[in-house]
Amino acid sequence: MSQTVPRILVVDDDPDIRGVIREFLEPDGYEVRLAADGQEALGILGAEGVDLVLTDLVMPDHEGIETILEIRRRYPTVKTVAMSGAFYGQYLHAAELLGADATLSKPINSSLLRLTLQQVLAGAR
Repeated sequence: MSQTVPRILVVDDDPDIRGVIREFLEPDGYEVRLAADGQEALGILGAEGVDLVLTDLVMPDHEGIETILEIRRRYPTVKTVAMSGAFYGQYLHAAELLGADATLSKPINSSLLRLTLQQVLAGAR
């Protein structure tokens, strides 16, 4: 989607993490939507569309790798960034192999988050 304000969908089962990431991104001019799991994220994508999905990988319902695969299938132009701290980030490599445009380790560093999103949205990654 080409818009002046990039739309980011943050998917994480932890509401505190979703909130903190929103606080990081909104001052930079991003329009931020939130979802608690992949199923909710796919509903938002279908109804509203976004430019980029930032998703956790380990969630109790409709986990992140499954979500990335579904996004790739249904919405191939939507960028995806996977994030995880589970199992020392072991799932991040798998996420890249399965279609994530970039990965980030938790806890999220706000500067690295901003840089990664800028690069992915610009097509530099």
